[in-house]
Amino acid sequence: MGESNARGRTRWGRFLAAAAAGGLGVGVLLFGIQQGALAANISVAGTTFKASASKLSGTGFVQYASVDHGSEGQAHTVAVNAMRKATADDFCQTSVVDLPVVGTQTIKMTAAGKGAAQMDNFVLDLVDLNGETFTVGNLEVGVDAGQLAKGPEGAKGTPGGIGLQGDTVEVTAAKQVAWKLTAGTLRVKGLQLKVIPGKSECF
Repeated sequence: MGESNARGRTRWGRFLAAAAAGGLGVGVLLFGIQQGALAANISVAGTTFKASASKLSGTGFVQYASVDHGSEGQAHTVAVNAMRKATADDFCQTSVVDLPVVGTQTIKMTAAGKGAAQMDNFVLDLVDLNGETFTVGNLEVGVDAGQLAKGPEGAKGTPGGIGLQGDTVEVTAAKQVAWKLTAGTLRVKGLQLKVIPGKSECF
């Protein structure tokens, strides 16, 4: 199969466009790390976070619908996006938290330049995505979610559910909102992490 291209605003329910940003959530809530390799099995629970990147490119991705649960049992429908390898350019990630005494604070992580973040075995649970363009190589739509094979090991949905997969993806000018992410390894170059009073989100 060839490549698919599209422009415009996308939400996870628009299945194909959401899939293209499978590895976009390169930012996570990180404290006390320095430039270099970080072995990661990271999730953001109870609240969504935002992330943006000028370009994401990756190989081996799958996408399927699932449900995440909040700390009090709330159910959140998500588009699970998983990639074997991904590289993100110029990214920003923010999480907004409400703390006693100090009030609303924004935890903001940024890294500039080409290849600022590299990820292996990356799984992201999306709820919202804006993307300017995306390209999917060898796209397969309508695959049984329980039979997905191109993504990381174990990245499969409920048997009988709909899934998609592709050999390569690229998305530009992407902005996303997600509930959770995990990664086998996350490597960040030129990391800056700040705590900012009030709201100061990526978008």
